[in-house]
Amino acid sequence: MSVDTTLRVYATVTGSSAIFTTPAGVDEPLAATSGEDIRQVIVQRAATEARHAASAVELVTSGDHGDHRILVDSDGGIHRAKSAERRTEVPQFAEASEGKEVSTLAQEQEALGVAEALAPEPLPSAPVTRRSFIEDADTSALGRGGRALLAKLGLGPSRAQAERLAAERLVSQHWAGCRTAAVVNGKGGVGKTMTTAMLAAVFARHGGGNVLAWDNNDTRGTLGWRTEQGLYDTTVRDLLPAASDLLAPTAEISGIARFVHHQRVDRYDVLRSNPELLATHQRIEQAEFDTLMSVAARYYRLVFFDSGNDESAERWLRMVDSSYQLVIPTLAAPEPAESAALLLDALRERDDRSRSLADNAVVLVTQAEPTASATAARIADGFRGTVREVARIPFDPALKSGPLRFDNLRRATQNAWLRVAAAVANGF
Repeated sequence: MSVDTTLRVYATVTGSSAIFTTPAGVDEPLAATSGEDIRQVIVQRAATEARHAASAVELVTSGDHGDHRILVDSDGGIHRAKSAERRTEVPQFAEASEGKEVSTLAQEQEALGVAEALAPEPLPSAPVTRRSFIEDADTSALGRGGRALLAKLGLGPSRAQAERLAAERLVSQHWAGCRTAAVVNGKGGVGKTMTTAMLAAVFARHGGGNVLAWDNNDTRGTLGWRTEQGLYDTTVRDLLPAASDLLAPTAEISGIARFVHHQRVDRYDVLRSNPELLATHQRIEQAEFDTLMSVAARYYRLVFFDSGNDESAERWLRMVDSSYQLVIPTLAAPEPAESAALLLDALRERDDRSRSLADNAVVLVTQAEPTASATAARIADGFRGTVREVARIPFDPALKSGPLRFDNLRRATQNAWLRVAAAVANGF
């Protein structure tokens, strides 16, 4: 059984302009400039989608130049659409009347202004394929075909809605094996705890739990202060002696609940440090960190590290070595931004893997005050080109102090964190 997975794009032509609908259901206006033919503009736009998809797309046109279905490849080449092959009749041009000659591929090429294209290869005498009755379920919204149809009717999602759906799909993914990201900046008070909690919340809410926020901090980590207290008053120091039991073949999945603090609404767990102890009483050596990491990988699919400020600590270095990627937060101020830049420089000089982590990092600029928008934009621009992604978080009073809850954020801030999480997902 063959399943037709060809992406479709649509174009409704009116004079020298058209409405082009992408596979995601987003409408784009197209217009021919002086000396251009709108039909060729449409074909080139379809070819762009083919390049993005790495396969030919089916172009369905309607309007002034008639109704046509063709395949457009990444170079703008024209071929007969498979959906047209399966029809019992070849469609007529819009202006054709009864008794006139029906359209051929050459006529459709001519109608689209691409008659000079190479003739297609002869079609093989293959059996007719059909579309599967079993479709891939898309529970987040209407399926791709439904969105495209609504878009053609002018009722499709806006560009912002389409981008949000794409981001939600990214952060909802489940990867094989545990994925880790370290939130790092050698300066304190720049938003590491906030970033750790918000990323864990976005991934857990959209992907279905099994996400851990780990306070990997020797010196009074505050992740526990800004998140919910669980049923048991335990920290990472309590987990270490129980690690062998949790890693035993007979261990139950619920056993980890004694050592972490579940966030009921945001759906992730917190592994706390003890902010009441001096750093000398809660240092974790490399072997101990590796044991804790084995437990985390056994029970969680995603781990976000909230790091301390001591970049020479064994647990800090081991965290970096155990991470798939780095998220580097900074406030919209010169000092924390310079600290972030210096950390990137030091990592690039450390070793090849650390250099790769730095090059593929996500830098996050948070606007801590409502009047700092211009400064935030300037600092973000300063990091562009030095890392994989630069993102901004707007001012939101719910982030400054108190419990960190995703639902307490303004809608614009929630959308910004979703975009950041999608950028992180692209690095896993």
